[in-house]
Amino acid sequence: MSQHNQPTVLLVEDEPSQREVLAYNLEAEGFRVVQAENGEDGLVLVDEEAPDIIILDWMMPRVSGIEVCRRLKMRPETRSIPIIMLSARAEEVDKVRGLETGADDYVIKPYSVLELMARARAQIRRVRPSTIGVVLEWDDIRLDPETHRVHRGADELTLGPTEFRLLSTFLEKPGRVWSREQLLDRVWGRDIYVDTRTVDVHIGRLRKSLTKFGHSDPLRTVRGAGYSLG
Repeated sequence: MSQHNQPTVLLVEDEPSQREVLAYNLEAEGFRVVQAENGEDGLVLVDEEAPDIIILDWMMPRVSGIEVCRRLKMRPETRSIPIIMLSARAEEVDKVRGLETGADDYVIKPYSVLELMARARAQIRRVRPSTIGVVLEWDDIRLDPETHRVHRGADELTLGPTEFRLLSTFLEKPGRVWSREQLLDRVWGRDIYVDTRTVDVHIGRLRKSLTKFGHSDPLRTVRGAGYSLG
């Protein structure tokens, strides 16, 4: 798996030992892990890192996990990030659920790390299916991340690795308009400096591959905004 195709997990947990064990296991599962030791840092990191999933301890000093969750679910740009809440007691979970914080899942401590990993993978499968080998299909386009093959109808298309990642991104959210900056983050990785014009070059190559056998061009250029599929 290429490093930037790793799903990013933001882990917000104030107990260092718990945080270390979780980070270690998440990295072993192929996640990129960003850690915060309190809710305030967690909220800052959400904006900086745009994580694919958040694992959040609900009992934390200053800003509680519940409050972090509530704020993130209120904002349109962070609302769709799945949040798994960690709680120490079952009755607390009922209380948290009653607070309508909008968390996507709850895990009660002491939890099995394996169970938490399975829950995290299930949430990732929902939001970023291509990173865990789910075949993506849209219209007559079919992309298999395991075998790295792309078909359009009966024709097999040959794509370079960057075009493959671009197409995966588009197929995960058909109809969504991606800005060049968002595509750079998702396809090239946040820590790599690439000119936004590079995106246009690779979009051009992807278009050429997709239309090679006389197929129509499924990519739409949205003036001043970016690109979308369909």
